[in-house]
Amino acid sequence: MKRIIILMLLLYCYTAGALALNPTPDTLIAKDGFATSALDLRPYINSLSDQEGHLTIQQVVHLPFTAAPQLFHNYKKNNGQVNNCWFRLQVKNEGSDSLSAILFAGWHDFMDWYEKPPGDTPALLMQTGLMYDKGGVERWDHYGFNVNVPPHQARTFYLHIINKSYNENPLMPSLFSEQAFARFHNREQDSYRKEAVIIQVLLGMLLVFFSISIINYIQLPDRSYIYFAIYILGLILFFALRLESKPYQLSFFHRWPMLKYYWDIPGLLFCFYLMYLMFGNTFLNLKERYPFMEQVFTWVATVVGGLIIVCIYCILMEQYHLPVIIYSYVYFCTLLPLLVVFVALARRARHHPLLRFFLYGSVCLYLACLGSFLMHIKPLGLLSALGELAAPSMLLIGGVLLQAMFFLAGLSYRNKLVHLERTRTQELLIKQLNKNKELQRKLNEQLEELVKEQTTEILRKKQELEEQRKIQLETEYDKKLTEIELKAIRAQINPHFIFNCLNSIQLFVMQRDYEYAQKYLSDFSYLIRKTLDFSRRNFISLADEITYLNTYLGLEKMRFENRMEYEIVVDPEIATAELEIPAMLLQPYVENAVKHGMTNPQQPIGQLSIHFTQIAADMLECVIADNGIGIARSRSLRTLPKHHQSSGMEISQNRAELLNKMYNTEIHIEIIDLSARNEADSGTVVKILIPQL
Repeated sequence: MKRIIILMLLLYCYTAGALALNPTPDTLIAKDGFATSALDLRPYINSLSDQEGHLTIQQVVHLPFTAAPQLFHNYKKNNGQVNNCWFRLQVKNEGSDSLSAILFAGWHDFMDWYEKPPGDTPALLMQTGLMYDKGGVERWDHYGFNVNVPPHQARTFYLHIINKSYNENPLMPSLFSEQAFARFHNREQDSYRKEAVIIQVLLGMLLVFFSISIINYIQLPDRSYIYFAIYILGLILFFALRLESKPYQLSFFHRWPMLKYYWDIPGLLFCFYLMYLMFGNTFLNLKERYPFMEQVFTWVATVVGGLIIVCIYCILMEQYHLPVIIYSYVYFCTLLPLLVVFVALARRARHHPLLRFFLYGSVCLYLACLGSFLMHIKPLGLLSALGELAAPSMLLIGGVLLQAMFFLAGLSYRNKLVHLERTRTQELLIKQLNKNKELQRKLNEQLEELVKEQTTEILRKKQELEEQRKIQLETEYDKKLTEIELKAIRAQINPHFIFNCLNSIQLFVMQRDYEYAQKYLSDFSYLIRKTLDFSRRNFISLADEITYLNTYLGLEKMRFENRMEYEIVVDPEIATAELEIPAMLLQPYVENAVKHGMTNPQQPIGQLSIHFTQIAADMLECVIADNGIGIARSRSLRTLPKHHQSSGMEISQNRAELLNKMYNTEIHIEIIDLSARNEADSGTVVKILIPQL
């Protein structure tokens, strides 16, 4: 270290002896032995401002230049506007050897280097810049401007610099010898490569996160994975473009230099606000759990999307300072609301485990951004610090990686919860199926036992009737016999209905539609219980009959996948809880209407309506109407054997006749085929008149 300091002192003394200032203070005088490691050119350079951007080199050579030390800075500076300026350097070589040096002024958007010999017109020697460089990635050799002056001659050089970005890179003109510039080149390159390695490691990890999210989305299609993948993709593009603002050896987008500006502030808004809000909205399922917070997230995401469009338009109009002003307002206006959201989520995290992953990841990035911003305020200032808010510092990189890891872990945990829920649902469905099988077995046993008991009872009663010869006993025998026959007919109705229901349940199970199967099984269990209950009763209330028919039609609608619509209309004057009708009288006609109402090719949706009307004080009318193919056409299209026929309607007709005989009632059933009246019409209407006892 001491040797390096002594060498630098000797070099400085040698340089000071080799240089001598002319009486003109802005002219650099070089003599024999001129060599310097880094000569500060600020005392020798004058400037000219060109804010309108209309001056040409032919006009500039005739305009006066003045000293403007405020234009030079060795740190990033926020200009607030486009910086368009000209610099003039006058060099006189009083030595006997040619002067060959390199001028380095930093990395800027547009840079033009001119040379003007005495009495001659200026010539463009070199044109470079971060916005010019479209052809290669080796940028170091493009930013060193050659200063060549023959012996005993003078040259005037002009440097035109245009910076349109809000944060201008350091502007500090220095003059190097070729050897000194090579050493400066190597030293700076080593420091930049370390930063490039950090960014490349970050990009590699983000690519891993992106690949994992895509693979998980293929396994479990969920919008949360898509939003997370888009968020990671935006971060990859953003940090990859950070390599474009400095002369790294590795560049991905050197052919599109404007991309670094279009994805700077808009990229911050897109990644840290828009996709963050959309991901959180879907990941936490805010629409169902926290509707108010979901509305806030959606509204803010919409506003941010509009601001991204505004920022892109400002960049297109070359107003590069406006996006950072917009972002500064967004950043400061969201600091406190984000903190409030974090507190609100933290209070609910105990009951919602996914909130913990989202909250931990959000807080990590929030603190990293805030810390990075505070670290840049002192050296760069407020606005410049906002412009460097996503600079690849270790603090911010750590925050981004922690957030991505927490979000990815939350997605994996959510995937696990979904898998467990599916497994639990399947287990419950299997248990329900087993219960229904057991219930079916018991029901069949009960039905068989009931048929045997009723058959035995009928035989016994018949034997008693044969022994009784008196007219009074014969009348009583006929009444009991009729009642027993009615129970036997109801026992025939129950297996017929159960057979149809079990076919529908089997269809859903075979189609693996577990959700509908579970609901169908639940409603079917209710129907089984009610069927057993109604089979023991002669009359039930109209309210029970309506509930029973509603459940049955709901099951049929699920089986036909919503290709059926039905309605049950009850006269408001009817007291459904007090009015009684014969049990299981209407169901066969409703079932027949469903069967034939779904087979009309001219009607895409089957329509079924049931109307209950009190047409007299002691008379209830029930009208069952459908838009099916009708009775006549149904018989013509029947392909079953002649000996096979549906017994539901025949049984109900027999029950009506027996009830009329037992209770001296007049239950009247009329079946109308609409197509028989008019071929253009279709459907069947069943009118049932039920008198009140």
